[in-house]
Amino acid sequence: MSLKKIIGGIAAALILAVAAIPAVRADDAPAAPAAATAAAAAPGAAAPAAPPAADTAGTTTVDNPYGLKALWAGGDFVARGTLFILAIMSLGTWYILITKLIEQSKIMKHAAEAQDKFWSAASVQEGTATLAEDSPFRYIAETGQSANVHHEGKLVEAIDRHSWVTMSIQRAVDLVAGRLQEGLTFLATVGSTAPFVGLFGTVWGIYNALTAIGIAGQASIDKVAGPVGEALIMTAIGLAVAVPAVLGYNWLVRRNKTAMERVRTFGADVHSVLIAGARVGGR
Repeated sequence: MSLKKIIGGIAAALILAVAAIPAVRADDAPAAPAAATAAAAAPGAAAPAAPPAADTAGTTTVDNPYGLKALWAGGDFVARGTLFILAIMSLGTWYILITKLIEQSKIMKHAAEAQDKFWSAASVQEGTATLAEDSPFRYIAETGQSANVHHEGKLVEAIDRHSWVTMSIQRAVDLVAGRLQEGLTFLATVGSTAPFVGLFGTVWGIYNALTAIGIAGQASIDKVAGPVGEALIMTAIGLAVAVPAVLGYNWLVRRNKTAMERVRTFGADVHSVLIAGARVGGR
């Protein structure tokens, strides 16, 4: 074989090799899509598994081992007693708030009833009969009427009728005022003492936490933050109990003042009718 034929064979082989490379790449490129298309078109074939979703949140939920539940479960009798006292204070506060609001609403309703019905009657007796049985205005009218009619007795005879009727009506008004004031002392007591009760629970909890840390000999953040945080819950509970009590006390006192103004005005008018035969100022 001549050199010319050898060189020609090598050149031909190189040309064939270069020509075959793009052909192989063209055949291999659509292999994967074609296989996927064939698998999807095949009847009964299972769908390809979706890639796992990426964790976009990047956070893990961890149960809080500390809190009110843990404080009650792991607290001693002092901590539980403090929580119990605060719970009683809170329940008493809301009970008094609700009951006093209902009572004040009834008094305002009875005041409107007395204004419309009592003074439209021909006499005190007829006007008293038009009022509701549980109305404080009826109680005042009956008391004044009874004092005006029954002025007898050895000791009472020394008092003139005018003074006796005045004292009787004033006592009835004072009794109504005393009933309106019932429960407000409890609200004032809760509002002034609940924060200190919660602070006592906090101090006691921190003392126990520091004592346990000292015994264990470990002062890491997880050993300190949890118990101290539980103790601070006591202060938050104390404030949560005191704030409604203070606000409710101030609100009820203001509403009582408005209601008592109507009660005293009614008592003065009844006194004027019984003694002078006319309302004060001709009202």
